[in-house]
Amino acid sequence: MDNILPMTSFAFATACTPGPNNIMLAASGVNFGFVRTLPHMAGIMVGFVILLCACGSGLGLLFAAYPAVHLALKAVGAAYMLWLAWKVANAAAPAGAGEATPAPLTFIEAAAFQWVNMKGVLTALGAVALFVQPQSAVEDMAGLLGIFVLATIAAVTLWTGFGVAVRGILNDRGRARAFNLVMALLLVASIFPMVW
Repeated sequence: MDNILPMTSFAFATACTPGPNNIMLAASGVNFGFVRTLPHMAGIMVGFVILLCACGSGLGLLFAAYPAVHLALKAVGAAYMLWLAWKVANAAAPAGAGEATPAPLTFIEAAAFQWVNMKGVLTALGAVALFVQPQSAVEDMAGLLGIFVLATIAAVTLWTGFGVAVRGILNDRGRARAFNLVMALLLVASIFPMVW
């Protein structure tokens, strides 16, 4: 019970601050609306909860024992984030003959991204290290999961809602394109702290 307030503060601060997930959700809200972004939102929630459970089960020990795994995760994460930035930058581009129409991230894509999103991985590892004690591991993990579910629901709703709210301002294709390029550049910029 002593950890509830610090746990809640940590969960909401890490979930709601700008990062790759939130940047992509805002862009998706602008380009596709709230309803079409729901699978992306659900993928983030489920993917992060599974990641948090894995970290609670000892994933951090794998990184400590095999530093090459951490390096490989960074490389895969950076490559995936570059692909996502390209996808965000081109979300409002008109589809040409024979080209696919842009679409939001799927549930699976968003859930898989949690495993290469270094902000998410470090948040999960940090949360387990800070708030899960060996003598009360089951209770601590249950509390941590519950709080992070609430924080993640709040964050994905807030950031997607922000995107939907500014959608009217960006109803011009040129402004929407500029917004997407800015979001893509922010996504690329978020790679650098992860790599270094």
